[in-house]
Amino acid sequence: MTSSMDEALLRSLTPGVLAILVRRGADFAAAEDAVQEALIEAVRTWPADPPRDPKGWLVTVAWRKFLDAARSDSARRRREDLVEEEPPPGPAPSVDDTLQLYFLCAHPSLTPSSAVALTLRAVGGLTTRQIAQAYLVPEATMAQRISRAKRTVSGVRFDRPGDVSTVLRVLYLVFNEGYSGDVDLAAEAIRLTRQLAASIDHPEVAGLLALMLLHHARRASRTAPDGSLVPLAEQDRRRWDTASIAEGIGILQTALARDRLGEFQAQAAIAALHADAPTAEQTDWVQIVEWYDELTRLTDSPVVRLNRAVAVGEADGPRAGLAALAALDDAVPRRAAVEAYLRERDGDPVTAARLYAEAARRAPNLAERDHLTRQAARLNALLSH
Repeated sequence: MTSSMDEALLRSLTPGVLAILVRRGADFAAAEDAVQEALIEAVRTWPADPPRDPKGWLVTVAWRKFLDAARSDSARRRREDLVEEEPPPGPAPSVDDTLQLYFLCAHPSLTPSSAVALTLRAVGGLTTRQIAQAYLVPEATMAQRISRAKRTVSGVRFDRPGDVSTVLRVLYLVFNEGYSGDVDLAAEAIRLTRQLAASIDHPEVAGLLALMLLHHARRASRTAPDGSLVPLAEQDRRRWDTASIAEGIGILQTALARDRLGEFQAQAAIAALHADAPTAEQTDWVQIVEWYDELTRLTDSPVVRLNRAVAVGEADGPRAGLAALAALDDAVPRRAAVEAYLRERDGDPVTAARLYAEAARRAPNLAERDHLTRQAARLNALLSH
């Protein structure tokens, strides 16, 4: 096996192995440490001597590591009573506890950033260094965050169903981090959501997977060679990944047919309408507004209402979009950028230029700031002629 194949296999087996140890009575923090040690040993020994049953091998080795640690720690005698007998070697049990592990890593007692870090480490099998790089924080900071999170969930019983919506929010947070460091977090989020979809039959899990695939399909066209942002209307649709779009739409249609609509399914339906349009001009904005109405009923968030105002502006004209925008607080992120766009469409370049400059000052990242600054400069250049 190549080392990259080894790494992919190890990462896919990590959650199942960890779940088995916790099911046998190991507390989460100790189990996670033991699994990490087993993974290090696998990386060292598998290239020369690959096991016939990789998961069984990892379970056996991780369990031994856990027992060794428990026995050598005299302050934890109580735990030895739980784990005195080592189960006989043999194939790993077929029961899949991975789903419980997702719930545990997205436990409500954790902050969102801790839940994300723990999910990437325990379910994703990433190293602390990889997660720290991806989130642009020092490794020591991330190590502290993960160990605190592990301590928090160590006392949590492993027998209660968790909240699917919390797990989905954590995975969506991972997806939206995109790409940095040597780990593609968007691809990692899709992999983990696929794994979750295989463990649980839930239309919102399918909805999130469809949404991720549809967004990911447009990734290559989102930035120009110089790194600048390319708005959706100007993207080269020939660069969209048609296989991911087809898969996303197929998954979404199956989920919608179950008639248990949730916010991720509604968001995916909007993404599907964008993906379906051969050109920006052929986008079915009327139907997109209808989906935003559904989404507003499901989750009355300011961001949803902001995006709805854009869709209304495209479907019914900029005046209608501005009227929809009027009800939104000025402090809503990107509100000034949306108003600038609608004002320009409504023939008011002076106000639009001022709003683009204001939006640039408030932009959450450099690429967006540069894009909005260029929009303001473009209008100011037109006005000075």
